[in-house]
Amino acid sequence: MYERPEVQYLAGVDEVGRGPLTGPVVTAAVILDPQQPIEGLADSKKLTEKKRQQLAQEIKEKALCWSIGRAEVAEIDTLNILHATMLAMTRAVNGLEQQPDFVCVDGNRCPDWHYASEAVVKGDSKVPEISAASILAKVARDDEMVALASEYPDYGFEKHKGYPTKEHLSQLERLGATPLHRQSFKPVKRALGLLD
Repeated sequence: MYERPEVQYLAGVDEVGRGPLTGPVVTAAVILDPQQPIEGLADSKKLTEKKRQQLAQEIKEKALCWSIGRAEVAEIDTLNILHATMLAMTRAVNGLEQQPDFVCVDGNRCPDWHYASEAVVKGDSKVPEISAASILAKVARDDEMVALASEYPDYGFEKHKGYPTKEHLSQLERLGATPLHRQSFKPVKRALGLLD
């Protein structure tokens, strides 16, 4: 079990979208209100889409504050996915109305920032604030990929959300890359004929 630091404002941070071939990496930062507990917080990947949508609404209503951060495809291609993720996390925390006393980040590293913070492996199942952040980030990114599917209807973004599924790879091969595709990722490079 995770031992929480004794602080007034603890923010949880998580990211969604490091693995996809398309779209931004999206992060969220959340400071929960101890007076308004939220039932059922868990790692967003373990929840149904419907449950995530319901919880995301409840988090937005009950949290002390929350913020979404992102890094765009061009930033991912320029910086690499790890640095782009750290940038998106920093943007999410900087965007909070209440600046935190301490930040818990899901995973094994924290961005290089001025916040007192700790990386918590599997934090989305140990720290409620990280669970809340993982839900907000996942819902925000999924909604965006569904919206982009109407601009690029032949790629199936609404189904695979940009992840390298068999269907996505074959569409990429057949139709080429969109401006949403991360050109620094190997399968995209291959589709664009940029691999030696």
